Amino acid sequence: MPIVLAPTYRQLVVTKLLVDEKIKRHLENLGITVNSEIEVLSSSGGSLICRVRDGRLALDKQMATRIFVTVKED
Repeated sequence: MPIVLAPTYRQLVVTKLLVDEKIKRHLENLGITVNSEIEVLSSSGGSLICRVRDGRLALDKQMATRIFVTVKED
C-alpha cells in the first residue's frame, strides 16, 4: 500500500520506491530504502510526518504516493 494510506504509529517496512534514480538516491540519503523501517507520525491532507531512524521527515502527497510499505509483523 502507498504510505499515504498506512496507519499511524505502526512500524512499517518499505517494499517499493516508484521514483526515478535521482530521487531514489536522495531518499536513500535520508534513510528511506527498500526494507528500511518507517513510522507515520502524522497525516493531514496527504502530507505526512514520518519517523525514519532517529529523525523525523516530512513528505508531500506526491512523494508519499510513490513509497509503498507493508505493516511490520512482530
